[in-house]
This record gives sequence, structure tokens and C-alpha cells, in this order.
Amino acid sequence: MVALDGAVVLVTGAGGGLGVEFVRQALERGARKVYATARIPREWDDSRVVPLALDVTDEASVAAAVAAAGDTTIVVNNAGVGGANSLLDSDLAEVRRVFETNLFGALAVAKEFAPILAANGGGALIDVHSVLSWIGLAGGYSASKAAFWSVTNSLRLELAPAGTQVTGVHVGYTDTPMTAGVTAPKNDPADVVRDTYDGVEAGATEVLADQLSRDVKTGLAGPIERLYPQLSPIS
Repeated sequence: MVALDGAVVLVTGAGGGLGVEFVRQALERGARKVYATARIPREWDDSRVVPLALDVTDEASVAAAVAAAGDTTIVVNNAGVGGANSLLDSDLAEVRRVFETNLFGALAVAKEFAPILAANGGGALIDVHSVLSWIGLAGGYSASKAAFWSVTNSLRLELAPAGTQVTGVHVGYTDTPMTAGVTAPKNDPADVVRDTYDGVEAGATEVLADQLSRDVKTGLAGPIERLYPQLSPIS
């Protein structure tokens, strides 16, 4: 269990959507400092927020963030991009672009901040996945999130000896700029972040932030056709 009260939190992808909520609610829960990172950091009206430039796909940028934020105790691996929603129709370059942020960028942040978290008592790593980690409805995006989920499971084991809690978060469509063109019902980012921080403070290794994620995870144990009804129907 890791408390937000008194913590120093670093949030990747803090320029909008879920990132803003991760910053705001960390402060509400008593964080003494929040590094709000983005490729182009925004301004904040709270002195506890430290805007920090971070491109998770750039090794030098990640190293600079580590050097600037050595007191971090909680890392929120939130940065992500959409795209490559069809593996056959998308260029391989587009698929690689999505993987660079959603998988390799997130892994770079985890690797580089792992010694920082260990030195500061263990702390927590929060990896923001998607229900699409478990169901391949979005081509390369789904594949990148599935790979990230696998990486999180491995990191959880590798970071345990250092006392670092790793919490994976799965969520369906959420009302953020990334889903602006989606007409399906969407989660409120405030609800997702509240449930995530509740889970972290309770020591949860996984947070299923909506009913869709809970249903899809349950479906993993059944015949694959139940998750993909467009395939052969079950007799």
C-alpha cells in the first residue's frame, strides 16, 4: 500500500485528459509535489506542480526527467497515443510509432525511474493500460497495449524485491481528446483516476476501472468466440 499523502508524483502525458486528473487528484490527496510532464508542458496555477518536458520516446529526454525528478515516489505511466487501428491497412511505420510511445516509451520510463523509486523507499509504478489490452478491436493500438500489459506483469515481479508496488489500470472508452471521435458511452476521467488512486492506496496490483473491463477480463477464460462474436458462433 502506497499513500498519496506526502508523496512526490510524476505523471507522464499530463497535458490533457487523464493526465490532468492524475495531477489534480494527487494534489487533492495530499501529494507534496507533482511533476506534470508532457512533450510541451502546460502552465499550472499550483506551486506544488512542477511542469517538466518529457518525450517518452526520446532517451535523452527520459534521462533529463530522471535527473530533474530524483525525489519521485510514485510514477504514473499515462502517456499514450492512438492510431494504427488496422494492422493490414496501417503502414508499418504507423504501427511502430504507436508501439514507440505505448510500449517502449512506457518501458523506458519504468526502467529509468526504477532505481529512483527504490532509493526513495519503493513507492509505486502505475501503468495505464486499456480494455483493448485484452481484446484486439483496434489493430496496432490493441497490440501495443497488450504488449504493455505483459511488460507490466514482468515489471511487477522484477520490482517486487525493491518494494515497488506496480498497479496496472484497465479502462474502456474515457472522455479524453484521444476519444473525441468516438460516439460510444465514455467514462468520466475523474472516476477512472479516483478508482486508480483508491486501488493504489489499498495495495491493488490491478484496477479494472469500469464494467466493460471487468466483463472482458472475465471473458478471457471462455471460448474466444464469446469475445469476438463476429467469428464462428458457439453452438
